Amino acid sequence: MTSLNQDIQDKLQRLNVFEKIIGVNVVVFLLGLILRAVLNQGSSLAWLELPSDFFDFLLQPWSIITYAFAHYDFWHIVFNMLWLYFIGRMFTNLFSVKIALNVYFLGAIAGGLLFMVGYNVFPDFFVGKSRLVGASAAVRALLIFLCAYMPTTEVRVFTFNLKLWYLGAAIVVLDVLGLFGLNAGGNLAHLGGALLGYFYATQLHKGQDIGSGFERFIDTIASMFKKTKTSPLKTVHKNKSGKVAGYTKEEFSEFNKQKKIDIILDKISKSGYDSLTKEEKEFLFRAGK
Repeated sequence: MTSLNQDIQDKLQRLNVFEKIIGVNVVVFLLGLILRAVLNQGSSLAWLELPSDFFDFLLQPWSIITYAFAHYDFWHIVFNMLWLYFIGRMFTNLFSVKIALNVYFLGAIAGGLLFMVGYNVFPDFFVGKSRLVGASAAVRALLIFLCAYMPTTEVRVFTFNLKLWYLGAAIVVLDVLGLFGLNAGGNLAHLGGALLGYFYATQLHKGQDIGSGFERFIDTIASMFKKTKTSPLKTVHKNKSGKVAGYTKEEFSEFNKQKKIDIILDKISKSGYDSLTKEEKEFLFRAGK
């Protein structure tokens, strides 16, 4: 039994941050199914849902984040988690865990806020009260971030290659059209997440990490629940030697473009995006065009 427990712990430790988030979503979904059967009511995760009414929100402010972990429909959670799995793998191969979490949770918050603003500022368009559930806004933030940060990078879609910005533009257009459908509130939240992802990426291009304040806030909250203040996230090693990804500039210049990209991505996977020098970030940006 001890060996089995150790094996399970080892496998859990090897999961990336988004795979762990997927696990939490699945557990919450199953919990909702059990509560629905026991309580015999459809809204078994009401304490996690984000209400559209601002005054109702004041009674459960935590819902601005927890709604992203609540799903009722099987296909809703399946598609959200599949998107999160594939986008998350791509994201964590390029950027640090901290940036990944910042984009994800700020995307959820932005989606939730735009959802409430829409229902309270345009009550005639969004008729009646509603409640928001699902990770779609957070996932949109990750996707649009990638599309805005490296727009000309191509991804494989079925049998053809597609530039990321084409994919991002198509999804945003579908969300805008969705405002006139049955899930108007959900699509409004999607757009909130997309706007956050786009703004985060464009600011990061300029060297400004708009999620740093949120990151410090979360670190402060987390420090209250542990004895030490060491971060479980990646350690960032700043390069002060003037080298590029561990090589002298002369050595680095001799590599072909793909080799240079591989070296920098390897450095990100080991030490995080924040460990890159300005020159390395600029090269990665140019390579993505």
